[in-house]
Amino acid sequence: MGSDINDMLDRWGPDHCEQVSPDAAMAYCRSLTLGHYENFSVLSRFVPERLRDGVSAVYAYCRWADDLADEAGDPAIATERLLWWRKELADCFEGNPRHPVFVALADVIERYELIRTPFDRLLDAFEQDQEQDRYETWDDLMFYCSGSADPVGHLVLKMSGEDMDESQILASNAVCSGLQLANHWQDVRRDAVERNRIYIPRDMMDVPDFESRLLSTARMGHAPDWEFLAAYRSVIAELMERTRPMLLQVVPLMASVRPDLRPMLFLFAAGGSSTLDAIQRCGHETVLYRVSLSKFRKLWLLWLASRQRHAA
Repeated sequence: MGSDINDMLDRWGPDHCEQVSPDAAMAYCRSLTLGHYENFSVLSRFVPERLRDGVSAVYAYCRWADDLADEAGDPAIATERLLWWRKELADCFEGNPRHPVFVALADVIERYELIRTPFDRLLDAFEQDQEQDRYETWDDLMFYCSGSADPVGHLVLKMSGEDMDESQILASNAVCSGLQLANHWQDVRRDAVERNRIYIPRDMMDVPDFESRLLSTARMGHAPDWEFLAAYRSVIAELMERTRPMLLQVVPLMASVRPDLRPMLFLFAAGGSSTLDAIQRCGHETVLYRVSLSKFRKLWLLWLASRQRHAA
């Protein structure tokens, strides 16, 4: 959706919303999900067919909320839009969906007996982004991830019919937060330049004026400040070392779930780990550019994912 957000709001916004059938609404969510790529398509062939509608509706909910938050160009406008989205969520849970995403989501909520809390927690995180663009400590950042990432894992586990015991929830939280963090370390330059957001905790910035030097370097797109760049590389390396073990929690998580979920879980965690590998290969210089996975690497991970269903 991205730069088309204003056109989409003209069609399905607070002041006007075209009515669509449940089938058309779900088709829209699937199209939106297939049309956007992270490191891999969210709706890859490894998403079990029994979950494809649920994953599509949840992703479309998050995609709209993300664009309402990030494409407004003004925190006040973004906050107003997110309040509208929360009202649409409330109407959906009260049985009166209007927006096509919520028309699709209403069926998913009923089918899988989903509760509202995870959806609200995701919106809380999007609203937090409008008020907070710096984090003092690692624990502060992890608290943010607990709202911006972990609820997605809870929804997937619930839709999958898993037990959701403590060990499963803890492993899911680690993987989801790890994926969120890998994206942050990949997107340092874009977050700084486009949104004036820095997710690197301030208590890890160990040279004078680290923050202002980061912004200056990101905006220039090159690094005449060698002292800063050396410090930046060291900080990102340390952050990645904290993030990698979180992604490895996919191993006990895969062992605890139904076999048809394993390829999907493996692929997302492997995508996050491979992103960290790519950052390491580029010398941890994500303040200068955004790394991406090669086509060969993606094909290799897809092949590995295909073998996970029957993995022990």
